[in-house]
Amino acid sequence: MTTQPDTTAQGAGPSWGPPATAPADGPAGRHQAAPGAGAPRGRLPGRLWRGRPEDPRWARPALLALLLVTGLLYLWNLSASGYANSFYSAAVQAGSQSWKAFFFGSLDAANAITVDKPPAALWPMALSVRLFGLGSWAILVPEVLMGVATVGVLYAAVRRRFSPAAGLIAGAVLALTPVAALMFRFNNPDALLALLMTVTVYCVIRALEDGRTKWLVWAGVAVGLAFLTKTLQAFLILPPLAVLYAVCGPVRLRKRLGQLALATLALVVSGGWWVAVVELWPASSRPYIGGSQNNSFLELTFGYNGLGRINGDETGSVGGGGGGGGTGQWGETGWDRMFNSEIGGQISWLLPAALILLVAGLWLTRRTGRTDLARGSFLAWGGALLMTALVFSYMAGIFHQYYTVALAPYIAAVAGMGATVLWEERGRIGASLALAASATATAVWGYVLLDRTPDHLPWLKWLVLVGGLTGALGLVFVTRLGRRLALATAALSVAAALAGPAAYTLSTVGTGHSGSIVTAGPAGASMMGGRGGGPGGAGRPDGGMPGQNRQDGAGRPGGGMGQPPAGGTGGFPGGGTNRQGGQAPQGNGQAPQGGAAGERGAGVGGMGGLLDGASVGAEARKLLTADADRYTWVAATIGSQNGASYQLATGEPVMAIGGFNGSDPSPTLAQFKKYVRDGRIHYFVSGGMGGGGGNSGSASAITTWVEANYTKVTAGSATFYDLTQPKSGG
Repeated sequence: MTTQPDTTAQGAGPSWGPPATAPADGPAGRHQAAPGAGAPRGRLPGRLWRGRPEDPRWARPALLALLLVTGLLYLWNLSASGYANSFYSAAVQAGSQSWKAFFFGSLDAANAITVDKPPAALWPMALSVRLFGLGSWAILVPEVLMGVATVGVLYAAVRRRFSPAAGLIAGAVLALTPVAALMFRFNNPDALLALLMTVTVYCVIRALEDGRTKWLVWAGVAVGLAFLTKTLQAFLILPPLAVLYAVCGPVRLRKRLGQLALATLALVVSGGWWVAVVELWPASSRPYIGGSQNNSFLELTFGYNGLGRINGDETGSVGGGGGGGGTGQWGETGWDRMFNSEIGGQISWLLPAALILLVAGLWLTRRTGRTDLARGSFLAWGGALLMTALVFSYMAGIFHQYYTVALAPYIAAVAGMGATVLWEERGRIGASLALAASATATAVWGYVLLDRTPDHLPWLKWLVLVGGLTGALGLVFVTRLGRRLALATAALSVAAALAGPAAYTLSTVGTGHSGSIVTAGPAGASMMGGRGGGPGGAGRPDGGMPGQNRQDGAGRPGGGMGQPPAGGTGGFPGGGTNRQGGQAPQGNGQAPQGGAAGERGAGVGGMGGLLDGASVGAEARKLLTADADRYTWVAATIGSQNGASYQLATGEPVMAIGGFNGSDPSPTLAQFKKYVRDGRIHYFVSGGMGGGGGNSGSASAITTWVEANYTKVTAGSATFYDLTQPKSGG
């Protein structure tokens, strides 16, 4: 066997450091194109295939293969999810029918109320539906494209300072993260948020590279658009990135501060224009701002969707959390939250390795210059990772497992950068030991995660453990191995690290997901502690966690939440749940959005329609669509999920009284009475969700008034009140 020479001996410096011709503070590096360098000259297909002239010939074909495989993986079995989260699909449908609904993010084309988020994530899907018609693929393919784009941007960011191999490892880790495979095939806002956050870090790294103002301005624009996607979550990574550029930017301090000011202005303009229009628009001629109690987007931003998520004080919510270190209504909080039985299988497969590699990368770059781009890259991705993970770990308000997709690009980037840097420095005993430690941590943690689902590929955990530990042992002595054996050891370590998340990802793409709370991986991969399953609470009857997608008795994808997260089951105007009639076809090969009557009750079906909407039978659909053009809304119901189900089934606007939780004061009883007098609403749907953990006064009052004054009609097993037919003497 031959011994790998230590290339860093005798003061030569690390091979990934700045070249001898660059200034000590210069941005150029061995793996970065020189200023002005680009793709080789020639025809476009050749340039696309060959890539950068300094790259090895395999680099660009490997990238294209990674993007292609990622796209095919995420497209596989896509229509099994049907309308996915019908809450957002109904808003997409409304936006495809009305430009006003498109702009505001309304739940219905008649603009009664908006979703409880800003609308940016809805816009690509609504445009797709306008072009291709309402269907599962038209809604979800834009999310898949966002996933492929995120992998591409991540590769570009990591590759610029390190190597094509680092970029490919980062891209592969991201693509095979289970929660990423879930959310880049789902219609929640998190897919666009993850893409924009990755773009933000990319732009900051470009600014650290050459000091040009335009990159910080573009970073500000990306954060502003992310704000219009999911409000204040977009700001989580701003503190570490701003401090990083203020300290390490490659220009004078005064200019750095001016550039950050311009970036802030770009953020305010790109994220604030829509807010200004909404706040200045007369409230009487725009939809009610869902999720707010005062019809104000600013209140929604800083309350229910903002500080309330941190401290658990969420007015209008179904319940907050339990505070730091405790077991709350949305799971346990504390430093280990990302590793617990609720979250671990979604995101944490390579998190221990990423933390080890981050520390090692910063140690290796500790003596470099202030503007060293390698250290800056570790600080950018690592800072984003630590800040986001810290907030997620201790936020006491509403928290869902799929939020952790925001961490996936940061973990992947640190893994790709750290692994390749340590590999290049493997001649140093410290570097080889750090590599071995990361491989060991990944193998052991992978075994633990796989052991949480013992019925799913029970043999895999042993392969991961044995393969990972064998690779780790080889990495300790890697300098004594021949080139081929050393590469085989590295390949074994990577394969063992990715085997577990890859298995969960394949399980995820092979299963349809619907409802408001979805999780990645096989059944049992996410078991909530506290209320809702695990210690201290009741689990789902079918053995999964609340919110875990399941197959119901008819083999259809479920997705309701097993137990209410807060407040018991009280506060349902009209009595209980709304699982009415047989499942209606939903067009274009859609998967059913819920079970038939009796398949799921309040406990399993999702808080009476709060988290998973109604089943709409053929008779109910026929009743609602008769003379539909005579009414502004063919029906009204308590809560957005039930309203979405009826709207998607009929293609006609349905008013969601009280918004998502049924707790928004919209419309008031007086407003609802006026709508009825004016003949704008045909039916009231009995049995909708109302009030969450505390019944909305408007929802309860409207339900009581309707039941007392209007005639009850049935369609199949569904119950409605005809608002054009008062009771005799009413």
